[in-house]
Amino acid sequence: MTPSPPAPIHETRGKRVLLAAPRGFCAGVVRAVQAVERALEIHGPPVYVRHEIVHNTHVVRSLEQKGAVFVEDTSQVPEGRTVLFSAHGVAPAVHEQAAQRQLTTIDATCPLVTKVHKEAVRYAREGYDILLIGHAGHEEVVGTLGEAPDHITLVDGPADVANVEVRDPGKVVWLSQTTLSVDETMETVDALKAKFPQLISPPSDDICYATQNRQQAVKQMAAGADLVLVLGSANSSNSQRLAEVARLSGAGAAYLVDGTPEIEPGWLEGVMTVGVTSGASVPEVLVQDVLQYLAQRGFDDVQTVTAAEEHQQFVLPRELTRSRP
Repeated sequence: MTPSPPAPIHETRGKRVLLAAPRGFCAGVVRAVQAVERALEIHGPPVYVRHEIVHNTHVVRSLEQKGAVFVEDTSQVPEGRTVLFSAHGVAPAVHEQAAQRQLTTIDATCPLVTKVHKEAVRYAREGYDILLIGHAGHEEVVGTLGEAPDHITLVDGPADVANVEVRDPGKVVWLSQTTLSVDETMETVDALKAKFPQLISPPSDDICYATQNRQQAVKQMAAGADLVLVLGSANSSNSQRLAEVARLSGAGAAYLVDGTPEIEPGWLEGVMTVGVTSGASVPEVLVQDVLQYLAQRGFDDVQTVTAAEEHQQFVLPRELTRSRP
């Protein structure tokens, strides 16, 4: 990741589009999607995937057409078959259940989520109370909680801080879900530090580089946009946060849409500048569809707003690289 200075937004008298960069697939999503495709090549269909591999309807449907079968629990996978764990990570108990059913497992957990899991295990081993900032019920949070359930307390935003209790205020650390709003997370951290002055921070930011970069790009373009369209599915945490960041950063309006069919024509009435971005699990083809949709309605001046350059890559799970010819 190479930070870039804010790109100038050129004034124009006509309709225009501000296109965020970076946007779309992050390294963890690329790795997860390629893991399913590679597993299908090696093992042949069907290949089972526990939960959606990433939170995007288009990606999931595309992989289903290739032979992937998405299930909610390992109990739905026939014994002896292959199952992939999604990019969001799973608790140790899930690995144990898979072993009991003699399943071949491929762990496509994003390495940045794995980093949070390892931090949770280490701090629990050292006797810390761990305050996990995240949204209840999200797959990533469920997986992290499962690493050290007796040591972790979930903190779902600043308003939840008043309810937090710990065993030893002198031995407390915070961790976070990787796909949260950076600003809201730091607001929660500040509230926790006010309550627990000796609270320590993890050795590096838990919110992933891709989440931060996409939010920064939206911040840079939002104030100059009458409308911001965020491509992403409703169950995508990082996509939801992009829409929230756009609203808080001065956009006239911001909507989360899964694709062009969800765009309401009325949203464009009186609009001169439309901001466009996409969540970390969204394929670029959907962004291009939106740009074509807008161009047909006079928004054919596209200006890129660049917040950072990304060069991160993750290798495939070792179970897949070992099987290469």
